[in-house]
Amino acid sequence: MTHRLFNAYCRVVLAHPVFWLALLALICSVAAWQAREFKIDASADSLVLENDEALQYYRKISKRYGGSDFLIITYTPSQAPLFQRNTLEHLQALQSDLKQVDRVSSVYSMLDVPLLFSPQVEFSDLANDYRTLTDEDVDLSLAEKEFTEENPLYEDLLVSDDGNTTALLVSFERDEKYYDLLYRRNELRAQQHEGELDEDGEQALEEASQAFSDYSSQIQERTASEIDQVRNIMDSYRDEAKLFLGGVPMIATDLVRFIRADLKIFGIGVLAFLIVTLFMIFRRPRWVVVPLACCGVTVLTVTGWLGWMDWKVSVISSNYISLLLIITMSITIHLTVRFRELHEENPEASQKWLIRETAAHMMRPMIYMILTTMVGFSSLVISGIRPVIDFGWMMTFGLGVALVVCFLVFPALLGPLKAGQPQQGRDFSRKFTLAFAGFTERHRPTLLVLAILTVVASLWGISRLTVENRFIDYFQKDTEIYQGMLQIDRKLGGTTPLDIVIDAPSTDARSTTASSGPATGWDGESMDDSAATDPFAAGGDSDPFATAEPDPFADSDPFSAGSGGEDPFANATPSDDPFADPQQAKPNPLKGAYWFTPARLAQLVEIQNYLQSLPETGKVLSIATTYKVAEKLNEGPLSYVQLMLLASFIPEDLRDQLVRPYLSDDGNQVRFSVRVIDSDENLNRNDLLAKIRTDMENNFGLQPEQVNLTGAMVLYNNMLQSLFDSQIKTLGYVFAAILVMLLILFRSLPVALISMVPSLISASLVLGLMGWIGLPLDLMTITITAITIGIAVDDTIHYIHRFHEELPKDNDYVATMKRCHGSIGKAMYYTSLTIIAGFSILAFSNFNPTVYFGLLTGLAMLVALLSNLTLLPALLISVKPKLRAG
Repeated sequence: MTHRLFNAYCRVVLAHPVFWLALLALICSVAAWQAREFKIDASADSLVLENDEALQYYRKISKRYGGSDFLIITYTPSQAPLFQRNTLEHLQALQSDLKQVDRVSSVYSMLDVPLLFSPQVEFSDLANDYRTLTDEDVDLSLAEKEFTEENPLYEDLLVSDDGNTTALLVSFERDEKYYDLLYRRNELRAQQHEGELDEDGEQALEEASQAFSDYSSQIQERTASEIDQVRNIMDSYRDEAKLFLGGVPMIATDLVRFIRADLKIFGIGVLAFLIVTLFMIFRRPRWVVVPLACCGVTVLTVTGWLGWMDWKVSVISSNYISLLLIITMSITIHLTVRFRELHEENPEASQKWLIRETAAHMMRPMIYMILTTMVGFSSLVISGIRPVIDFGWMMTFGLGVALVVCFLVFPALLGPLKAGQPQQGRDFSRKFTLAFAGFTERHRPTLLVLAILTVVASLWGISRLTVENRFIDYFQKDTEIYQGMLQIDRKLGGTTPLDIVIDAPSTDARSTTASSGPATGWDGESMDDSAATDPFAAGGDSDPFATAEPDPFADSDPFSAGSGGEDPFANATPSDDPFADPQQAKPNPLKGAYWFTPARLAQLVEIQNYLQSLPETGKVLSIATTYKVAEKLNEGPLSYVQLMLLASFIPEDLRDQLVRPYLSDDGNQVRFSVRVIDSDENLNRNDLLAKIRTDMENNFGLQPEQVNLTGAMVLYNNMLQSLFDSQIKTLGYVFAAILVMLLILFRSLPVALISMVPSLISASLVLGLMGWIGLPLDLMTITITAITIGIAVDDTIHYIHRFHEELPKDNDYVATMKRCHGSIGKAMYYTSLTIIAGFSILAFSNFNPTVYFGLLTGLAMLVALLSNLTLLPALLISVKPKLRAG
């Protein structure tokens, strides 16, 4: 089959180099035009599992809650205390300027909330009016005590424990078009997942996805401009305060900037390194121009294809350019080394003959080399994580393009040139690789023992691998993302939201426990229609704590109740008079509600106190928080009558902020909003979630089906817990697929198994090292082993293929090893150093997972090179397997 393929290649390609040059020029022109549509995506889909049931549930409640985009600005005065009139005026001026930014709908801060304990007020006073920090006669020392100690709603949320850091919530107008497109796409995706879409439905999904993608790109540019405006305003206030910017729009915008910077750094850095390397290795202009042309055509073609397909590049796939450059260069170096060897052996040969013989010798190993690498990258598509899946497909396609381009551009550019004279001079690289041959011959037993010890040590390290990593550690410590998240995490109640939703027992269960307090056995399926059909019917779109979109980090707002939203007193201003006629009480909408009784609210207070006692949690908000405030204002527990009167007199705007985010309209469902401290070094998300669920059942008499845990904490944990499974699946896929390919190539099981050893040694060593040093698996590092095996086996294929060609000359395994080290060994040395250095350039990324990916993959390639030059030949000359042509 390979022979027929080569003959067709000679007739179609080698006989018409000018035609292919023209065609490639046309393809590059089209690709350059399509590259204008190349887009970058920084969505939070990279932190969730594809088709995760928890994600579907999360998206459902996100749609129900509504919300808006927001930014958070932490404010710490540089010199004067926070609770000083000059500082508050400075904060108010900043707030006023921020309101002038395009599309900003509101800016809320500690200046807007009512003061309830400065001094303590009566409910009747709230009905008439209330004061805020902007009032001149406010006692600031009492106000500071309220914000830091007295008011459960404000402490650790609006002001830090030390009373010196606060925050502003900058909310943008809700873009209804965006959410309409988002919900439409998600609905169709859910139907597709359930197998409910027909041909028209599939077309509708494609159109909806395209519409959402296009509009998202427009919003991305608009948001970047708005954030620049906010940052310019902040710069003018930094002389008197230390300010940090946070929030989902800022993180997404900065990630896009990181990706663009990475693309430039990786592309330019790798390109510059390749130019220098090619000059140092080959010392002739043609051996610089031809490989670079192959690299350029490959990258341009793939980039144009990504633009044409509207396939956006994420942080995970932002290194595709550097990877394509590295792998394409590896192909061209192998071709170049083989061409020069043939030229040295046949100095009088024509250029046409040299090109043909180079292709004849290299086509078969090259095809298998790329196929095995494609297997490595294609294994990522079973990871279950969308950006990793996309990265796998991008590189699988890109590798195919690289192979085709190299076998078109290489002969097309060299064809018109004269062969010239073989380059003479001392070959230091050959001496270097031959030294490895001598070492292998002398120390075969030592190498085999060392390999066994390495495997054992690696397995021990692998057993210590974890998946617990902190999202904050994904970013460099000098970035505003890191600093802002740390400030909110440590001073304003935590960053990662966790929602705990508890349903009331069924009607039957209530009747059996009416005389003994809360039910201990509930049947959530027997709830009334409103609760059963929508477990988050607690406020609909009017809920200010709603998540704006299915975004795991849309909740990093220290003001929100738990799912991203607005200030609990966003609509309460000194000019409002919600209790204009307190004598006319409205009918109590919570009369008969299961949870809205003093006894059951007291139970919720106990649950909230438990959640707050956990060392990993920060701020916890629920209906119990509101009840605790009411108790303090009442100076004692509320009776049932007082509770009903309070519910009747609460106006709608305050009900929307203080009740509906935590209690359903019928009072049969409650929601606890928990902030988890992501920067806690002892945080183990999976253990924490399991502990909360277990304690809810054992300590508070709740049944498993009545307790729902959701939010960014759950989604992120599900993704992390899937990493082990993804690692096993990808490794199993890669091992099996490559082993089958090696069997087809070499037609020998012993040879195929020997061929897998260097790759498995390098991959296991890297995984073991991660376990030894405590580096957890993340979105990028789970790709290392599959990619390592796929790339490292390339040199193995080339070496054994050459070994097969050389062995018949004297049937001496040791002599054959030396000849291989002196020939193909040089190409392996060149290509491996190129790959190692290319991956090392990724260490300049601002995204830490990319840094670890680059350094660890570079290390794996170094181990693979050493294994291929020592352990592989040691096994071959020890086992002496029969080598047959494929």
